[in-house]
Amino acid sequence: MRPDGMRRKVLKMGPEFYREVLDHLYDGVYFVDRNRCITYWNKGAERITGYAADMVVGRRCAENLLMHVNEGGEQLCHSVCPLAQAMSDRLPREVQVFLHHADGHRVPVLVRVAPLCGPDGEVVGAVESFSDNSSMMAALRRIDELDDAAFRDPLTGVGNRRFAELKIQTALAEYLCHGQPAAVLFADVDHFKAINDNFGHHVGDRVLATVARTLASNVRASDVVSRWGGEEFVALLGNVDALRLDALADKLRQLVATSSVTVTDRNLRVTVSIGATLMRIDDNPATLIARADRLMYESKQGGRNRVTCET
Repeated sequence: MRPDGMRRKVLKMGPEFYREVLDHLYDGVYFVDRNRCITYWNKGAERITGYAADMVVGRRCAENLLMHVNEGGEQLCHSVCPLAQAMSDRLPREVQVFLHHADGHRVPVLVRVAPLCGPDGEVVGAVESFSDNSSMMAALRRIDELDDAAFRDPLTGVGNRRFAELKIQTALAEYLCHGQPAAVLFADVDHFKAINDNFGHHVGDRVLATVARTLASNVRASDVVSRWGGEEFVALLGNVDALRLDALADKLRQLVATSSVTVTDRNLRVTVSIGATLMRIDDNPATLIARADRLMYESKQGGRNRVTCET
């Protein structure tokens, strides 16, 4: 077939063909009109966000369903919405944001936005594509390399205490032998007993899963998140200095604070108190964890939902 004949054949293909193509993409894709009302939501968007198309099509993104925030926890939908900006200046843009998954946790996504123009050249809407930029799958693959029963926490899917202890011991040995810096972050869910008492243990379990997924999804692929026990989590962060450690810890705190768990007709806010410390030459696993735990309690005593670092 001649190229011009192939072109005519493609042009004759209807909307259903293009919808099927978009639904086979791994990335999320959605369209909005000039009023930022969502007119299309593909299968990739369903997979990444947990929201089915019939839950979002017809709703305005300004309703803040996905509650996009930046690394600093700033809500974007009512301030610097990439879709609104693209329709205003007609320029495509790319930005890292953190969306709110239907299950409650925060997912980092790389967003690409472009304006859509009609036959007369006027802007009629915009298209956004987004890809999961999460470290969660890489973290789970690392645990899959080990024995599931021995090293995975069954409730949250992240590593368990035994897995954390093994990784910390290995990281300490590498630090003492090769000087490779690393740090431990100790996080405790705030008011967790009250959550269990007021809403039941099934809601408490959902809170733990939300915190675990938010932490694991937003560390680097080389870092490790584990459940230490109860409502406590430990993250082992490699190749960090004091400045970077404080920034990473506070980013994780803010992302947890912007997550929530839906209980009947309300969103239950979740926060964590964090203690973070760099490894020291005289550390062993017990002293390192004890110091991070002490710093976490300083955060609790200082008002909760905060980070205390010591280097």
